[in-house]
Amino acid sequence: MNNKFTKEEIYEELKNILIDDFEIDEDKIVPEANLFEDLEFDSIDAVDLAVRLQDFTKQKISPENFKQIKTINDVVDAVDGLLQ
Repeated sequence: MNNKFTKEEIYEELKNILIDDFEIDEDKIVPEANLFEDLEFDSIDAVDLAVRLQDFTKQKISPENFKQIKTINDVVDAVDGLLQ
């Protein structure tokens, strides 16, 4: 069974994860926000986010794919692509 979410649903879930698990101010969470520069992520945070997204999608996210991700929009696009 393939769970299909819209990009808006992926964005909302990502936003909830960032607010609840990473205590990021909602005002900072915009599609063009850079995870590392704007949201002050480090590599451990990126791994934690990948794990949370795997729980959400029930899909394996390869580390190679996640290394290419820089912005909130990149995360949404990557998750959307994974679910295709």
